[in-house]
Amino acid sequence: MKQVMNQALKAKEVERHRAAVLRMEMDYELATLFEALEEKNENKKSQCKQKLERIRLELLKLKAL
Repeated sequence: MKQVMNQALKAKEVERHRAAVLRMEMDYELATLFEALEEKNENKKSQCKQKLERIRLELLKLKAL
């Protein structure tokens, strides 16, 4: 029973860590998107939007668990 509780706590900690990493990635991509908008770089803008969408979906999955 103690092992199960330890595993559950460890899993929650991993999820929290992953969410923090995703938020940092999101901040970076938003900054990159801002630069792309200023430069009027459509290719870079599109890539940033795709990465942001992936990050958003992963954060939603984490919150659903």
